[in-house]
Amino acid sequence: MISRALMILILLIVAAIGVPANAQQAADSVAPEAGSLAVRAERLPVSAEFAMIAAANPLAVEAGAQVLAAGGTAADAAVAVQLMLGLVEPQSSGLGGGAFLVYWDAEAKRLTTLDGRETAPSAATPTLFQDESGEPLKFFDAVVGGRSVGVPGTPKLLAEMHARWGKAQWADLLQPAIARAENGFAVSPRLNELIAEDGDRLKTDPVARDYFFGPAGEPLRVGVVLKNPDYAATVTTLAENGMDAFYSGPLAEMIVEKVQNADGNPGVLALDDLADYRVVERAPVCVTYRIYEVCGMGPPSSGALTVGQILGLLQPFDMASMSPDDPQTWRLIGDASRLAFADRGRYMADSDFVPMPVKGLLDPAYLAARAELLRGDRALESIEAGTPEWDHALDLADDEAIELPSTSHFVIQDQFGNIVSMTTTIENGFGSRLMVAGFLLNNELTDFSFRSHKDGVPIANRVEPGKRPRSSMAPTIVLQEGTPVLAVGSPGGSRIIPYVAKTLIAILDWRLDVQTAIDMPHLANRFGTYDLEKGTAAELMRPALEALGYKVNVRDLNSGLHAIALWGDDVPAVSVLESGAPYLAGGGDSRREGVVFGQGALKCEPVTACIR
Repeated sequence: MISRALMILILLIVAAIGVPANAQQAADSVAPEAGSLAVRAERLPVSAEFAMIAAANPLAVEAGAQVLAAGGTAADAAVAVQLMLGLVEPQSSGLGGGAFLVYWDAEAKRLTTLDGRETAPSAATPTLFQDESGEPLKFFDAVVGGRSVGVPGTPKLLAEMHARWGKAQWADLLQPAIARAENGFAVSPRLNELIAEDGDRLKTDPVARDYFFGPAGEPLRVGVVLKNPDYAATVTTLAENGMDAFYSGPLAEMIVEKVQNADGNPGVLALDDLADYRVVERAPVCVTYRIYEVCGMGPPSSGALTVGQILGLLQPFDMASMSPDDPQTWRLIGDASRLAFADRGRYMADSDFVPMPVKGLLDPAYLAARAELLRGDRALESIEAGTPEWDHALDLADDEAIELPSTSHFVIQDQFGNIVSMTTTIENGFGSRLMVAGFLLNNELTDFSFRSHKDGVPIANRVEPGKRPRSSMAPTIVLQEGTPVLAVGSPGGSRIIPYVAKTLIAILDWRLDVQTAIDMPHLANRFGTYDLEKGTAAELMRPALEALGYKVNVRDLNSGLHAIALWGDDVPAVSVLESGAPYLAGGGDSRREGVVFGQGALKCEPVTACIR
């Protein structure tokens, strides 16, 4: 069991951020997943010497902390964290979804990225999301039901991670989620709010309706203890038989039956699709930015490429001397983002199916030439994709994919120096709204373009059998002279990219600590309209940005940023322990229910004395 001191520390962290201790482009018109109801207040980073977890729910952090306290690795803790998130934050991620992992192996001094993204069934066709006249379906007509469900990848990813880097017994890592599912957890304000917002869509499946709503059809109240015996049984099966039991046998049959018989909108997922699923190791995508190497997940994710392009476009500019209160700062960041998103829409997709100019997109000469477009003092009137160098003459049309913001991100560093940066998702909030064996199934296939061609020209991110839909997930690890100094990522649909880019600039250029960087108001520009975070100081930028030529939209911008940094004299925030040794500093996003746990006492009292 978790030690009393560890539990007290977790509860203190939770209380400090106002979360109950028992808490458990085309998309612009659709409301994002709502932020946490917790009061957002100024916070300092959580600091520690040895190990750290930052994740979106206190119970998930507790589960991972138990593993670290028992000597487990970051990979071990990630298994426990994800399985708990799938229970207490079911609308965002879980066994029915997919994930990307960026992993630092401290002993081998090697960065590895694993692709656990969902795949399209073998029976999927390019017209999967078109009506009888060949026109794209309305978004939620495509989402709700079996049509949108891809082959889940998260279970296989967890098994692969544990096989490579785990030390703890597999079954032991699954016990916290089993126990919590059996004993129940208190419905948090955020889960209550999201159930209410989704309303009738979530009632489409009788199983989901009975789980998330009361007998009179009312959303589960805050504080109600919610038990999930089906989830406990599923995770018990996986504890006893391994994750292969997810992809064949009775559980796989239940998943396929649910998808193929979804009332009004059946899907084409088959048993062979589950049996054939594989996790893919891919080369990390890295870009040099100042004195750092910023590394992340390559295609089918557009995250690392697009974040890398934004940073590469800003490389010629002295961002460190620019103020976050200056509209010209956001003109540079916003138009760099627009240029990168134009390339993303034209070129980026699953590179196993579509040739991609990965090297060309990050070539310093290409980015320097594109950066010249930023030399003015007003918003760019129009944005076009560039022409990076590559060895194909393939003509591609711009994508029309819809990608909505329901996902989760967590970061873990263990006492051995291993690091997990993992973004995990079922796509839209509550995914396909289909619930089976205690968990929700993804709607990940709607991350494909609903059109296969535009004006006769193929779209890179079109639906194809076995293909993985393009993602914006951007789990990131930053290296300095070959040593990790920062791990970060966020949920948020395609806005993940500007959320992560902004946070990297805030830490690496403006030298802010991780918590302050996370708490900064969001200003995000992907396709021309500048989104400003409602209820924050970002709203004050509206007149100045409009004067620069931007359309401006004030709206909720719900990130879920989590980060861990290695602080020291030669890395951001210039803060060290009294001993002179660097320490870990973590930040959690109060827009959701993010908390941070740190293991290892500081050498200075009070804790705030460690931070200048």
